Amino acid sequence: MTQRVWTEVDDYISGLLIGADPALDGALEAGAKAGMPQISVAPNQGKLLNLIARVHGARTVLEIGTLAGYSTIWLARALPPDGKLITLEYDLVHAEIATANIAAAGLADRVEVKVGAALDTLPTIAGEGPFDLFFIDADKVNNPKYFQWALDHSRPGSVIIVDNVVRSGLVIDATSTDPSVLGTRELASMIANEPRVSATIIQTVGEKGYDGFALALVEG
Repeated sequence: MTQRVWTEVDDYISGLLIGADPALDGALEAGAKAGMPQISVAPNQGKLLNLIARVHGARTVLEIGTLAGYSTIWLARALPPDGKLITLEYDLVHAEIATANIAAAGLADRVEVKVGAALDTLPTIAGEGPFDLFFIDADKVNNPKYFQWALDHSRPGSVIIVDNVVRSGLVIDATSTDPSVLGTRELASMIANEPRVSATIIQTVGEKGYDGFALALVEG
């Protein structure tokens, strides 16, 4: 199997089950025009986030890593009218573009974009929790710290999703000195040894290449 096939299958799935969406497509286009890295979740993965949030009945969501707001829109669409999503973005320009994209999607009333390094911003929103759902998709070095914060501000039944935890298979390289791989391996070990969660890691292939995500259910 090749990247070309993975991408073509993703395109087939997206065309069949998602289709054109002005708000989502516009968010991707705005991000590309601004020169952002093209690392937003794929459309079918965005739809998966939306479905998980809906199945879970999430009312409060914390997202770490906004970029252009593509995954933010998918998650916010799953919320009830009085639901709330807080998303944290390090880069001011990215945050401004994401804010415009979220407003264009008609979701400004339930989404708050906060700017700054997440580890600096998280203490300022501690009173907003516990959150029903967490989506962590930011710098991989700090994923263990983000996961620990999420766990500390969750409740039994909360769901924590962490993206990009397979790293094209590099996660199994115990000799790696890559900071992102080291952070990912530390996260996996933390999840495995955390008695308060039941979790799994799923490998994925698609237009974004070979990677995967972790999904953890807080049990107590």
